[in-house]
Amino acid sequence: MKHTQLGEFEELVLLVVGSLHQNAYSISIKNELQDKTSRKPSIGALHSALNRLEKKGFINSHEGGATSERGGRRKRFYEITAFGRKALDQSYELRSSLYHTLPQVNYVGD
Repeated sequence: MKHTQLGEFEELVLLVVGSLHQNAYSISIKNELQDKTSRKPSIGALHSALNRLEKKGFINSHEGGATSERGGRRKRFYEITAFGRKALDQSYELRSSLYHTLPQVNYVGD
């Protein structure tokens, strides 16, 4: 399997897509990012990240049914792939291993 690096924002988006499971669509992803990270990503930045993640094979998307509450428009739903989960696992392992190399000392400002 080819290893592809995740940027920080891509990693956060991928984590949120995975955590929302079958309810991952643009607005729910944006709202969850805001709630969990206090960031306010633009919808354009979010769509760019989602497109990159899909192009890399980390997520798949499909359109849901049209609803009257959305004026007959469809929602695009996203789901994490096995490759995306593997990328998150690798990222987690790398960050954890680096974190555990920090010495137990008092740091400036303690």
